[in-house]
Amino acid sequence: MSRPAPAPVPAPAPVLAPAPAAPPAELSLDARLALVDAAMTVRLDEAAVAHEVRTAYLRTEPAEPADVVTVPFETVPSESAGVGPVSSDLYPTPVAALLQRAHHRLLSDGWCSGAPADGEGAHCMQGAVRVEARGDRGLESSALAVLLEAVRRSFGDHVDSVPGFNDAFGSGRVPVRMVGRAAALADARGL
Repeated sequence: MSRPAPAPVPAPAPVLAPAPAAPPAELSLDARLALVDAAMTVRLDEAAVAHEVRTAYLRTEPAEPADVVTVPFETVPSESAGVGPVSSDLYPTPVAALLQRAHHRLLSDGWCSGAPADGEGAHCMQGAVRVEARGDRGLESSALAVLLEAVRRSFGDHVDSVPGFNDAFGSGRVPVRMVGRAAALADARGL
């Protein structure tokens, strides 16, 4: 039995040496800066996305600057500083002036929770308003309504009462600040 003759194997194609590379073109300074800027922008965008993914489960609330920046409470000049008497009623309207006096009382006498006042003279938010209202229940009621509205603007509609809000804190920083904000709100409304 005869076998067919094998087909001739073609000779491999000659391997050509790669063409010599052209010398790299010199980039101008502006072009190099543009390339670096583009690369950094991409890296920063990737890092921002990675940060968002890694921290998406964290529940955070915005920081209040007054909680971070602390200054002495005595920022208003006093008579002992030689500048004369300082009016405690800077707001001309009755509700705003009442809330401002209550704010000043909380700053000067102290803040407490759990009771309208403690044995050392400190008051809660509502207790300070009540003392400064001097028996005028209508004025006290109006001031507490503005105070509750100021609290709800900052903390949401789930806040049911001023005493409940006051007692939710372990320090007076936020409650005292809210009385000051309520005074500014009442003044803006002409109350």
